[in-house]
Amino acid sequence: MNRFIRKTLPLANVDFGILMLRVTVAGFMLTHGYPKLVTLFSGEPGSFASVMGMGPELSLLLAVLAEFLCSVFVFFGLFTRLAAIPLVITMAVAAFHVHADDPFATKEKALLFLAVFTFLLITGGGRYSIDSILYNKTEKRQRRYI
Repeated sequence: MNRFIRKTLPLANVDFGILMLRVTVAGFMLTHGYPKLVTLFSGEPGSFASVMGMGPELSLLLAVLAEFLCSVFVFFGLFTRLAAIPLVITMAVAAFHVHADDPFATKEKALLFLAVFTFLLITGGGRYSIDSILYNKTEKRQRRYI
């Protein structure tokens, strides 16, 4: 079965899967980050939740940096592991702090994002990423000795 898939789908490999996961999830996260970016620049951040006593302005700014800026980096595979860290933290705060008392159905989306960004933190952007282009020589040298 595995040979059949490889022959019929030449791009059926782990790196292509990471590319599809990275682009899809980062694109979905951008739909959460963009409205927050608009809210940040509209001058009405007071309506945003104050997380862990930071105040609504700082909480909104950190959410925008993670959900919008870091999602752009993950989308293109630029500094993927580094960009995944704020996304993991933001989704953990959303699931376990902001929605702590809410039913599971409300937390579910944040937990799914948390799982995927944790996966990308571990795996990196894959072969089809800007990271791979920037660090290709180093990876090839390391792979020879492993």
